[in-house]
Parts: sequence; structure tokens; C-alpha cells
Amino acid sequence: MAIPTREVSKEEMLSRVAFFKDMKPSKRPLIDAVLPQFEREIYSIIGNGVMEDPDVRPPITAADGFNLSIVKAGPGKGTGLHNHTTVECFIPLTGTWSIHWGDKGENEVILNQYDVVSVPIHVMRGFRNVSDQEGLLLVVLEGSDPGRVEWTGKVLDAVREKGFDLDARGKIAEIAKS
Repeated sequence: MAIPTREVSKEEMLSRVAFFKDMKPSKRPLIDAVLPQFEREIYSIIGNGVMEDPDVRPPITAADGFNLSIVKAGPGKGTGLHNHTTVECFIPLTGTWSIHWGDKGENEVILNQYDVVSVPIHVMRGFRNVSDQEGLLLVVLEGSDPGRVEWTGKVLDAVREKGFDLDARGKIAEIAKS
């Protein structure tokens, strides 16, 4: 039996194209990025993923079963330990990256260019660029709606000390410093 095909106009196809040169990254994609060790930029390409930046507008909004982004981070930079209800795949495009997991980040695997790891749901995870230069990491999240990030108490306490928290929608909001 033949798989049915459909016609797609050039206009529709162009709504599903993202030119990297035209993309604007978020410099505060998730709340942990207010902390120096977690400074990074994220280019949200397909779908919003688990972004907490309320201003993110991905060029391809049709997240047909997955979300895709590229993380740009300097040496030693990455993300705090977090958890979510989706599988998350990491693929270094440039540089060498540590992917760590476990309730305290006690486990680690080092990935080089084009290596792939698929982190299962409900597992605390984080990543860090362990190269001596800026690196790019491709991130794929399953699902059209990957839900929200759950941060460790340690990360949330540190960002609250800096005067930030998440609002009821799960987006970054400034608060009075404690």
C-alpha cells in the first residue's frame, strides 16, 4: 500500500524553514542563566521547548512531535540540574560536553562532536561545555508540548538570591531580592 502524499505550497514550506543567520538567541533562556556558571544562549528553532524566557519566538512554531534548539556556551558554562517529563537528546556540534545526571549530578559522560545521548524522562540532568572554547550543542526534546522544567532546590535558592523566580506560567520574573 502506497503512503499517501500531500502537496505543500512554497509559502507553507517557508514557514517551516529557519535560517540561522536570522535567528536571535535568548541570553536568559531558563532561570538558571542568571547565575554566572550557567550563562549561555539558546536558539529556539522548532517549538518553544521548555524555555522560560517569555520573549522567545521560534522561527518554526509547528512542533510536530519534537522541539529543537541549539545551545551556545563558553568554556565551563552549561545548565543547572533539572528534570522534565520528556526524553532529551544532546548532540555536540562543536566542542566537548559533559552530560551529567542523577539527583546530585553524580554521573557523567563526556561527548565529542556528533556523539549522542538520550536522557530518559524523570531523570535530573545537566550539561557543561568542557572545551577551552565556545561550543554548540544540539538539543532535541520529544513531544509537541514538552512541559516545564523542574529545578533542584539549590538552583532555585541561588536564582532567588539574585532577584528572580518563575511566575505562574513558568516564565522568568524579577522579584525583590531576599
